[in-house]
Amino acid sequence: MTPLSLFQRIGRAFSITCACLLLAACGTTKTPTDPTAGWTAERLYQDAKAEMSAGNWAQARTRLEQVEARYPFGIYAQQALIDQAYINWKDEEPEQALAAIDRFQKQYPNHPGSDYMLYLKGLISFTPPSASLMKFTMQDPSERDPKGLSESYEAFMQLIERYPDSRYANDARLRARWLVNTIAQNEVHVAEYYYSRHAYVAAINRAQRVITDFQGVPIAERALYIMYLSYDKLGQTELRDDIKRVMDQNYPNSEYFKTGLKKKVNYWNPINWF
Repeated sequence: MTPLSLFQRIGRAFSITCACLLLAACGTTKTPTDPTAGWTAERLYQDAKAEMSAGNWAQARTRLEQVEARYPFGIYAQQALIDQAYINWKDEEPEQALAAIDRFQKQYPNHPGSDYMLYLKGLISFTPPSASLMKFTMQDPSERDPKGLSESYEAFMQLIERYPDSRYANDARLRARWLVNTIAQNEVHVAEYYYSRHAYVAAINRAQRVITDFQGVPIAERALYIMYLSYDKLGQTELRDDIKRVMDQNYPNSEYFKTGLKKKVNYWNPINWF
């Protein structure tokens, strides 16, 4: 036997031995078992609630998804969807939370928890993930993109109109009232921007929207003053004087004629909502 053939035989034998050991190892490896296999819907849900209480959002979400997947037609599946919306909101996943609410409203339009879901929908848009940063920067909420503010207002108004006796209705009314003021103030911010850029017609149009669409809001005084200034810049003295008469009648002690637009208005953080 040549040295080469001997080495070939040894190598071949070693390969066969390794293959056999590998097969043996595979045969003894156990497939990981699901510790929740066989759990009832109630047990899965109670475990999810325990994880929620501990603030373990990821684990709670997993359990709630298991409830929905394994027991899709029971009462626990309905409650699991409600809790998923809440968990996603607390875990700063607003889009997933809103998706869960939308799915719930389509699947269970007459559910007793529908008022809560509308309330939660309003809260999600009311307090975006950036709210925690706004708390430190003291940014005026009216400087935010008004889309979220409007969506929040619509959700709260639906709750108030459809469920006036809901336990969430009073808080929704307070928030809706604040939102009206804040959305109106956003319009004034835009009007001021146009005025500072000498776009006086655009400034008038924006300020006019506050007067017509948000009657009675505190920021209306500032909106009227922007209209007064803009008409003056355009040389439309009759319209300017009309605005002056309206302001004298409704705001006889208006400070704007003394301070101009330097006076700032900030509706920051009403009753610690953020």
